[in-house]
Amino acid sequence: MNQRIYAAVPSFNIMELRAALEQALSGYYGAERRVVRLDHRPSAYRSSFTVDELEVGLDDGVTLQIIFKDLSRQALLETARRVKPAFLYDPLREIEVYRTMLSSQRLGSATCYGAVLNVATGRYWLFLEKVPGLELYQVGDFGIWQQAACWLARLHTHFAGPDIRERLAPAAHLLIYDRDYYWTWMDRAQEFLDAAQPSPRESDRTGMTWLAGRYSHVVERLLALPLTLIHGEFYASNILVHETEAVRICPVDWEMAAVGPGLIDLAALTAGSWTDEERAALALAYQAALPPDGCGLPPEALLTALDCCRFHLAVRWLGWSLEWSPPPEHRQDWLGEALRLAAKLAL
Repeated sequence: MNQRIYAAVPSFNIMELRAALEQALSGYYGAERRVVRLDHRPSAYRSSFTVDELEVGLDDGVTLQIIFKDLSRQALLETARRVKPAFLYDPLREIEVYRTMLSSQRLGSATCYGAVLNVATGRYWLFLEKVPGLELYQVGDFGIWQQAACWLARLHTHFAGPDIRERLAPAAHLLIYDRDYYWTWMDRAQEFLDAAQPSPRESDRTGMTWLAGRYSHVVERLLALPLTLIHGEFYASNILVHETEAVRICPVDWEMAAVGPGLIDLAALTAGSWTDEERAALALAYQAALPPDGCGLPPEALLTALDCCRFHLAVRWLGWSLEWSPPPEHRQDWLGEALRLAAKLAL
C-alpha cells in the first residue's frame, strides 16, 4: 500500500537520467527523440521504492508527464528495506509485466515508455505514464468499485490458460502461487507469533495453532482454482481512477505480480469493512464480466472460494514482517479475521 513521503534525496545523476529517457523514448516512438527540458520532483505517493515525477519536453514540442520508478535495491525505501520479505524482491518483475504483458493488451494500465536494465551496476529504472486520478479508496461511488471488479475480470480473462505458468511466469519473473508459496506464509506467521514481544496472549497462540492445523484444507481449495496473471496487491490504494467521458481503471505497483487464482485479487479489492451484501455485489460484478466458461463456479461456490482467498491474505499479513505494523487507520486484527473466516468455511 502507498505511503506518503514528503522529502527525498535524488538517487540519480540528471545527465544519466536525460540520456536514459532519450534512449527509452526513441525506442517507444520508433524514431530518435531528444529531451530539451526535464523537470523532476519526488512523488508524494510511493510504495516500496523511490519514485519521481518528471515533466519531459521533447524536441518535437511534445510534453510528457512521466513517473520514474527506481526498482534498484539501493532505491528501496527504509521502511520497505526493513520489513518487506527479501524473497519477494525481483526488480525485473514489474518491468517485464509492463513491457511484455500489459503494453499490448489495451487494458488501461499506465503506458510504459521504456526501462533501463543494467545487471552489472544493479540499476533498474522504469518510465511510465503519469496517470491522473484518485486512488480508489477515495472514491465513494460503489458503481466505480464494481467497474474495478469488472476490470479485474478482463485482466484475468486475457491471461487465463492451462499453460500460463510455463508460458508467462519465467519471462516476467512472476511469483507462483503453489503449495510451497502458501505454506511459506503460514510458517512465517507462526514464527513471528512465537517471537512477538510482548509475548502474545495464550488465546492467540492457541488460535494460530488451530489455524495451522486446518490450513491445508484451504490450500487444497486454492490449488484447485484456475490460474491466471494476478496483480498480487489489488488493494484500493493501488488502483487509480480517472474519470473523463469514460472511467479509466489503472492499477499501479505490480511488484507482487504472480501466477495465481484470480480471486486473490478480488479478495484484496473487497478487503476492509464491506458488508457481506456489498462484498457479494462486487464478486457478482466480477463474475458477470467473465466469459460464460471463465470461472466455472456458481455464485455460492464463488463466494466460498473468495473467502478462502481472503483467509490466505489474512495469513499473508500475519507472516509479512515481525517489525511491520500498519498505520492506525489501516490496522486490522488479521488473526481474528482468519479465525472468523475459518469458522465461516467450517474448517
